[in-house]
Amino acid sequence: MLAFLFSAIFFFWAPASAPVAEPNTPVVEWLTEQDHDFGQVRAGKTVRFMFKYKNIASEPLLLQTVRTSCGCTAAEWTQEPVAPGATGQVLIEFESSQQGDFRKKIRVFFDKQRKAEILWIEGEVN
Repeated sequence: MLAFLFSAIFFFWAPASAPVAEPNTPVVEWLTEQDHDFGQVRAGKTVRFMFKYKNIASEPLLLQTVRTSCGCTAAEWTQEPVAPGATGQVLIEFESSQQGDFRKKIRVFFDKQRKAEILWIEGEVN
């Protein structure tokens, strides 16, 4: 009984801890468009676009991985943790081997955010 009383007193007198961020709260602000249109691309050419982001979280942020939707799209990204307020980047390369319209989805995973950020590239290969 005495232990219960001390537990109850501690619970009501203990200072409140810092609020926990929602699991799907964004941790980045994109400084570039998230949907890039390459327009007309010549077949056999590789085109590139650099997506840039800013860490808006209160602690360092690590970009864990980038997943592209096909083998024709490759990604390179900032490997080291990005400090609060600092910027990072994701370089996307698209190899235009097949003619026609394309639209490719890129999922970007950060360590402080459960839900992936979504980027898109599109254009027309001729």
